[in-house]
Amino acid sequence: MEPKFEIKSQTGKYIAIALGAAFTLFILWYLRSIIFYILVSFVLSLVGRPVVELLDKVKYNNLKVPRALSALLGLLMLWGALLLFFRVFLPIIAFQASELADVNTEAVIRNLDEPIQQIEAFMLRLELDAFRDISIPEFFSEKLNSVLNIDFFTGIFSSLAKLLGNIFIAAFAITFMTFFFLKDDRLFLEGLLIFVPTQHEQAVRHVISSIKYLLMRYFIGILLQITCIIILITTGMLIVGIRFNNALVIGLLVGVFNVIPYIGPVIGATLGIFIGIVTHIELSFYTDLLPLLGYMLIVFVCVQLIDNMLFQPLIYASSVHAHPMEIFLVLMIGGSTAGILGMFLAIPTYTVIRVIAKEFFNNFKLVKRLTEKI
Repeated sequence: MEPKFEIKSQTGKYIAIALGAAFTLFILWYLRSIIFYILVSFVLSLVGRPVVELLDKVKYNNLKVPRALSALLGLLMLWGALLLFFRVFLPIIAFQASELADVNTEAVIRNLDEPIQQIEAFMLRLELDAFRDISIPEFFSEKLNSVLNIDFFTGIFSSLAKLLGNIFIAAFAITFMTFFFLKDDRLFLEGLLIFVPTQHEQAVRHVISSIKYLLMRYFIGILLQITCIIILITTGMLIVGIRFNNALVIGLLVGVFNVIPYIGPVIGATLGIFIGIVTHIELSFYTDLLPLLGYMLIVFVCVQLIDNMLFQPLIYASSVHAHPMEIFLVLMIGGSTAGILGMFLAIPTYTVIRVIAKEFFNNFKLVKRLTEKI
């Protein structure tokens, strides 16, 4: 009878674990807004941590900067940088959106009439059934209207307006928690350890310490990378003749999308080329617009080479420690799961998973191989 009793006992244990996991997931989903605030605060504290640590080293005789004051100054620096970012870019983005919404699509098609006719003639020469019933000018006009649809930009701003109702609550909660995370770097860890069995506390401490170190280097590196890309692209666009507002928006788009390795630069460059076309459509296509687009492409390629040879090795080699094939597959999984947002979050999420796997599942050969460099 003992074996049967043991089997029933193990079955009950597994059921209890499954129910506990399901209940935990439900609680996490129900409290997802609060958890999001906590995670954002934790990430902001990682970015502001170097400032706090630097101020902690400042001494005059036997006096030193109080920890609370260091945390407050670090917090003010973070919010100052965010406010400066929105103060500079939001009006420019709003103006760019208005400018794109006012573009005359018929004028665009007329100006591109000759290259479009050449494309249509090439399609007809291919003699493919799929292209026989398609009018290339009508196709371009339809797609351009869908992209430049005023309802699209109106929808964006209406969505932003709806977010304003909760933004003050979110800002207050994130500010409050970020301050205490900066003031006490063990606060997040101690709060997490409440839910961890005593026998696993030491392992969890090591995991959180490793995650904090890797993510702090990653996020700070990413911010520096975005800033450098924006400066280089904007400067390059100004040199080739793009207006300042348009150049800054293109630089912002390329810088933000460049966070996604491999695919992001292509998306950013494509959007930049599109903005270059629709905002300079009054130019003659072959004599002015086509050379301008060629110069823009040269800028994108040069900046991407600088990024590949300088910025990315410093960021990914020192933080992620992953093979390029791993990064590519992780990005594909993130993109297929949650779109662009999933691609943004794929690498830091993968970093966290690798650290946890190295600590708790290092007896598996696959885990050993994937985590040998961290």
